[in-house]
Amino acid sequence: MSSRAQRVRDVKAYMLHASAWRETSLIVQIFSREHGNVAMVAKGAKRPYSALRPVLAAFQPLIVSWTGTGEVKTLTRADLTGIRPLAGRSLMSAWYMNELLLRLLPREDPHPVLYDAYDAALQALEQGAQAASALRSFEWTLLEETGYGFEGEPPQFDDPIEEKRMRAVLRERLDELLGRPLRTRQVMLDLRRYS
Repeated sequence: MSSRAQRVRDVKAYMLHASAWRETSLIVQIFSREHGNVAMVAKGAKRPYSALRPVLAAFQPLIVSWTGTGEVKTLTRADLTGIRPLAGRSLMSAWYMNELLLRLLPREDPHPVLYDAYDAALQALEQGAQAASALRSFEWTLLEETGYGFEGEPPQFDDPIEEKRMRAVLRERLDELLGRPLRTRQVMLDLRRYS
């Protein structure tokens, strides 16, 4: 096996999660179209004048490059390709989708169809579209892409009656797969009580 580091350049991606690592760096979980979920070290990203600091934000479309052969790669470049302002319920829905991707997808398993569904759901949430139908469509695609889907064509999630019926069906299947409830789902349910 070669000791040369693998280099990946200019890949479409979204950052799903970031956590502090050492004094000035971050560990970021990136969801890319061609490579799936990839863990990376963003060296120096917490420094005040780092080029990565303003770019690494959840739900923003990115072009990223990295190097490395191990389980955790080294992020070498990240550029924004747009801005997606999300707030309120749209923001919670986006966090929910990120948690699903982090919990259900194995590392470095590409799912271009799922990436496109995630991107479309974020666009719908940004435009103020009905969050429920965008989420149901994403959940349906996630289950299909991971091999836990349903027989037949996807339902019409824009129909409120069908969306409500499918919400229970999809939630039951996801709970069965995950083994425990998602944190973001509980927060969304709590927020719904107060609105």
